[in-house]
Parts: sequence; C-alpha cells; structure tokens
Amino acid sequence: MLQEFDERNRDLLININGELLHRDRAGISPFDSAVQGGDAVWEGLRLYQGRIFKLQEHLRRLRDSAEALAFAEIPSDVAMIDQISRTLAANKMRDGVHIRLTLTRGLKVTSGMDPRLNRTGPTLIVLAEHKAPVYSKAGLSLITSKIRRPPPEILDPRIHHANLLNSILAKIEANNAGADDALMLDLRGCVAETNATHVFIVRDGSVSTSYVVACPEGITRATVLEICAATQIPHRECDLTLADVYGAEEMFCTGTMGELAAVTRVDGRTIGSGEVGAMTQRLSDLYGQRTASEGVQVA
Repeated sequence: MLQEFDERNRDLLININGELLHRDRAGISPFDSAVQGGDAVWEGLRLYQGRIFKLQEHLRRLRDSAEALAFAEIPSDVAMIDQISRTLAANKMRDGVHIRLTLTRGLKVTSGMDPRLNRTGPTLIVLAEHKAPVYSKAGLSLITSKIRRPPPEILDPRIHHANLLNSILAKIEANNAGADDALMLDLRGCVAETNATHVFIVRDGSVSTSYVVACPEGITRATVLEICAATQIPHRECDLTLADVYGAEEMFCTGTMGELAAVTRVDGRTIGSGEVGAMTQRLSDLYGQRTASEGVQVA
C-alpha cells in the first residue's frame, strides 16, 4: 500500500503560525523544536461536508499532550479552529480532506534539547490535503514487527508526540515483507496496535480490542466502542495475543486517516474467510452514518 499524489494538492496553501504559504515555499526553521528533537504534538483530522468529525476530542488530546510535555504556551481551541477554517477556505476545501495539525514547542535561540532555549512560543502548522481514506476496503495484509511498542514507564503513549521512529521502523519491516502495515506488540508480547492504527478482532459475535497500555487512546477506536455500546454489540477491551489474532473470525483496524479497514491476512495466515466480514462491514457502515451527520462546522 503506497499513497499516491493527488493532483489537486499541487498548489496547496499551508498555514504556519497564521501565514499561508504555497507548499513549495512553506517551511519551518532549523531551530524549530520539531526539527531539533521531534519535540511536537499532532492530530489527524478528517473533513466531511464542511464538518470535522470529533474535532473537540482531537483538540483535547492535542492540548493534553502539549501540557504533558510542558509546552509554555498552547493556543486556544478557538484560535486553532480559526486557523483551520482559514486554511480550508484558502484551499477551497469542503469534503474528502485530511488535516494534519501539528503544534511544536517553537523556535530555540540556539540548537539544543533544553526547553529553556524556547523563548518565542509554539509553532502551529495546519496541513490540509485532498485525501480519501488511505486503506483498501478489500482487506489489508499485516506482518508482526520485531519492533516493540514501549510501555508507559518509558514513554507514556497517551502523549500524541511527533517522534514516530518506533512506528517508522516497523513500517519499513512491513514494506520489506510486501505487507500493507506492521502489527506491533508490547514488551509482554500482547498486541498493541499497528504502526499507524488500532486493531480489533471479532469472534463469536463479540468485538475485542487491546488495552491502551502501549498505544495512544485512539479517537476512531473510541468511536467504534461507542457504536458497539449504542447498538448492543458485545464488546470488550482486553489483552490480545497473536493466538487471538490468528484465530479471529474477523479483524479490522481503525484510524482517522483510514477510517475502518478489514485485515484479511496476518503473517501469511488468512484471517477468517479472508474476506471483509459482516461485523466489520456493519461497523464501517455505522461509522459512516456518524461521520455523515456529526462534527464541528469549519468550512
């Protein structure tokens, strides 16, 4: 699975601290904390008919992550929504758009890791692209990565930080194996997530997903659990092992960039029938109903 360039994105205007710049001229300083140490937090947002689904939840996670990293200044939700709206208007965007919202600690007066070198406030970047959900609806293939997800005592996964090297190394393994993505385990050998998404399995009509011990608290993941509760679909959070994965009747992954996508092969093994399962399709349809009717109007 490789994303393709969308010609509609050739002349994108990118918002950096309120300044709208052509994608070919947009850039941040080598003294910015994101460049110096991956010292930034981010969110992926999706625009549906002028509305961003679960926007307040995304902004809350961004703020919580920035506070956990002791950012000195964090823009208000109103200020960030205003910059998102300005960016969408400048690009004439209303639907089928993915937005990457990044907040860095900002510029340093000289290179170095010490946050006391940051004296000018944060850098807010709004990158909006025409981008449909990126995963094939026909079913994904995963391999289990040798790279493990770190536990909270090493780095709390609730901090939605921009240092993604752990996941990138796992993605390289998947690329080399000809798989779509990599399944990642925690240090105990339990399933954490993929390199980019949360995972669910289905067995005996019940939906199960991993505890958020070594992975972020996913917003799409939480929405699927909300849908299960609202429609009386049996569901639970639990420790999942590879034995659970291999024996699943269905498996799917969730994320803002890809919504819900079935997983049909893991480590060369067929999951269930090898087709998109009935529960996966049902939950995907119910999720689509939510995104078609809910969200904060921004465009």
